[in-house]
Amino acid sequence: MKLLEKNLKKGFVKVIPETFDDLWHLYNVIYKNDEIYARTSREIKQDERGYARPKRGERVSVFLGVKVENITWDKLLGRLRVHGTICQAPDIVPTGAHHTINIALNTPVTIVKKEWAKHQLERLERASRTSEKPIIIVSIDDEGYAIATTAQYGVEVKAEENIKLPGKHEAEKREAAAKEFFKRALNGLRQVWMEKRCPIAIIGVGFVKNHFVKFLQNEAPEIADSIVDVKSVNNGGLAGIYEALRSGILLKAMKKQRIVEETELVEEILKRLGKSEKTVTYGLEEVEKAVQLGAVERLVLADTTLRETSDKKRRFLEELMRDVEEKGGEITVISTEHEAGAKLIALGGIAALLRFPVR
Repeated sequence: MKLLEKNLKKGFVKVIPETFDDLWHLYNVIYKNDEIYARTSREIKQDERGYARPKRGERVSVFLGVKVENITWDKLLGRLRVHGTICQAPDIVPTGAHHTINIALNTPVTIVKKEWAKHQLERLERASRTSEKPIIIVSIDDEGYAIATTAQYGVEVKAEENIKLPGKHEAEKREAAAKEFFKRALNGLRQVWMEKRCPIAIIGVGFVKNHFVKFLQNEAPEIADSIVDVKSVNNGGLAGIYEALRSGILLKAMKKQRIVEETELVEEILKRLGKSEKTVTYGLEEVEKAVQLGAVERLVLADTTLRETSDKKRRFLEELMRDVEEKGGEITVISTEHEAGAKLIALGGIAALLRFPVR
């Protein structure tokens, strides 16, 4: 993301989203009642008095300001849509009318807020510094494979197939079936890899993953050259991918990926809770008590806890976050598009790691 201009006295930040991850960040920064300014298209109807049936209007490109009523993120299409009422427009467009702005890649957009929270600014600044490619993770064993790519908001499953290879006692059948299985897995991997030629991590149960690596080295050496790590896990398929993220075994391949940091943080919360340690708490009421005592080292919130709530509750949460920062604590907003976010939601969507026990 390009951060073009920031003027907090006037309450605006101007950015250019460059990737689908950037659109995800904007989805988590833009709230109801913010104002969004961007170039968009709108149908302009001519004066058609005297006609029995109105003519169809002409769609023109205009620069509009919209006061946000709701915002939707389509992960599959990589599309961010902001709907609201027009608050600023050229004379040919009536203010107060409803309009939807599609925030597009490589197109400037200005966000205006009455007050910017520190975590919102840090999110945009971090996105402006982030340039790493996603990682392709292939989880493969003798019961199937799953191929996924990492994003800052989670993992996207690109291909998945369940099979059952013949047992080791049927060596000839197993070898022929494995070769055909590897060909299908390679076809799926090639389609994903050709898009951006990303680094590849291969994980799996047993030795099938190692045999697949050798197959790639023989059949697709250009893809094999992109392999940065091969690791063992206890589960196959998508479950193996989430296991690898939780356990941290892919840190070599993903050391800068936000999803790994978020997963590690939630796992630390769960570990402390599992050991009944006193330096962790969860739930809004308990976290608020810890904040008031200055005990919060890191406040952790699910993105939906901030985004999908009433204005009154959001203002309360923003005040809570400011209080944490003023007392030297840090804040992390966790994406609910991956497993760690779902686990945090099960804890009420908010938790905190503490400097000292409060109960």
